[in-house]
Amino acid sequence: MARRKTDSPQKAAMREMMHDYLKNNDISIKNGTDVNSVMRDMMSVLLEGVLDEELDEELGYSRYDYRNKDTDNSRNGEV
Repeated sequence: MARRKTDSPQKAAMREMMHDYLKNNDISIKNGTDVNSVMRDMMSVLLEGVLDEELDEELGYSRYDYRNKDTDNSRNGEV
């Protein structure tokens, strides 16, 4: 059996996080459909986070910090 390369610390942390997620939420992977379902859920969380951060950067304030915004631009299109 070929020896597996040592994982980077980031990959090891991700592996541990996924293991805990599957275990704590009682998710069992039995086939490709189960894998696709978990991957779809992960992708939606990642994309939502990336898009929120991009919007925060573009507008100059976070979603929950509207009182301290220093711009005429807003999330709902109103000034």
